[in-house]
Amino acid sequence: MTCNTNVPNKYSNVSIGLSNPKSPENVGSVLRAAGNYRVGSVFYTGQRYERALRLNLDMPNVSRKVSENVSLFSVGSLIEGVANNTKIVCVEFAINAISLPQFQHPEKACYIFGPEDGNISQDIIDRADAVVYVPTVGSMNLAASVNVILYDRLAKMTEDMGGNEFIRQNRDTNNNLKVKK
Repeated sequence: MTCNTNVPNKYSNVSIGLSNPKSPENVGSVLRAAGNYRVGSVFYTGQRYERALRLNLDMPNVSRKVSENVSLFSVGSLIEGVANNTKIVCVEFAINAISLPQFQHPEKACYIFGPEDGNISQDIIDRADAVVYVPTVGSMNLAASVNVILYDRLAKMTEDMGGNEFIRQNRDTNNNLKVKK
């Protein structure tokens, strides 16, 4: 399997590719974000994540129930086999990248993120349909970057996700708060 949007899932328009992640906590948080923002699948390359999982047997699960339907796959390449109608969007501080506030998200996208301690390879950048950066001072944590990109995508969508019914369906069961009118 490769980073594509052809994985059977009701939220299959978006997938996330992680280049050689090293932190199980970050991957778990990425899975949680994927569930929250309707991402169909998360793919990763490299061996560091699996090695860290084996070494940290008592690591807490940070992905939560919301990510149960998000597929997680180890792959050899993040871009081979991407469907023709899916745009590859790399998220990286790179010269000539597009600032996130100016970026228009494609309908079908595979967002690729670099490792916590490195960059996306130049060959992937060269094949990307777009390279986007979050205009921060310095780089952000991997999971934080994923959350910001996916929130920006959601905020720029035309689908209405507001209102009390949406809140009732999606809030935590312990949350019974109401704003007085």
